[in-house]
Parts: sequence; C-alpha cells; structure tokens
Amino acid sequence: MKNLLERTSRIQHWLAALLALWLILTSPWISMRRIVPESATFLDHAHIVLGLVLALLAVAYLLTNSVDGRWRQQFPWAAGNLSEVRSDLAGIAKRRMPSAGGAGLFSLIQGLLLLLLLATAISGLGWLLADGARVALAWRDWHIVIADTFAWLLVVHVLASALHLLDFLFD
Repeated sequence: MKNLLERTSRIQHWLAALLALWLILTSPWISMRRIVPESATFLDHAHIVLGLVLALLAVAYLLTNSVDGRWRQQFPWAAGNLSEVRSDLAGIAKRRMPSAGGAGLFSLIQGLLLLLLLATAISGLGWLLADGARVALAWRDWHIVIADTFAWLLVVHVLASALHLLDFLFD
C-alpha cells in the first residue's frame, strides 16, 4: 500500500507540475476579464478546462499527502513542529544544505506550494463562477496575485530540488 501511495503521489506531483507550468506560461495570452468572451480563444478555453482539472488534481494530491501522517511532513507548522525547519535555517546560516526528508524547510516549501496551488484553484473557480458579475474582477485580481505568488514559490521549489540533486551527485 505504501508503494502505491508513493507512486500515486509522484504521478500527481509531476502531472500537477506540468499543468501548472502550462497555465503559468500561457496566462499572458488569456483575454478573459469580467466574463468569458464570446470570442474566447483556444488558450482561454484551455486555461479554464486545465485549471479545473488541476483544481481536482490538487485536492487529490492534498489527500494523498495527508494520509498515514504524511501531513506532518508537508505542514510541520500545523503539527506544532518547527524544530526541523529551525534546524535547517540555522544550517543554511552555516552554509549547510537543508535535509531532504522529514519535516524540514524543503517539506515546508512543498506544503506551502500545495496550499497556494489550492488557493489559486479556488480563486480561479470563484472567478469562473462569478462570470459576468461585478465581483468577478475581484476574484480575477485575487487569482492573479495568488498565482504569481505560487509561480515564485514554484521557482524556489525547483531551485531547492536542483540543489538537492547536485548535493546528491557530489556526495
């Protein structure tokens, strides 16, 4: 069961990464504002459909990462355990690489990234459901701010992963 859970989590991780990357990279060409225009482009429709798929995937990924106590690693602050995060931060000050496993800094980043993905999905869904209403622009603004924050934390996540790979290769 643990192997199945691990494989499922890995597949969800990479699928979410690919969908998020597509949505981020194509977002400058989205022409939606308060309403989905009648002349919506392929990218507009793809953004809506893939965003909905990613929203469902994000919920499934959260559930997968919450079983068997795994939530304690992804969300150490929720378990009241920030000792490994503090240890990793102290290690960085001493030019040491944070630990890859456990409830340390990298796990904290992954958990925050997952929460931002869910928040991006919720704000996008709010924007879609408010289609045509005045509040749609507020949902859109929130969606953009949260998605931008998600994108920057995704860059941090990728850099942290690359550092771990380099550390693994040279160790």
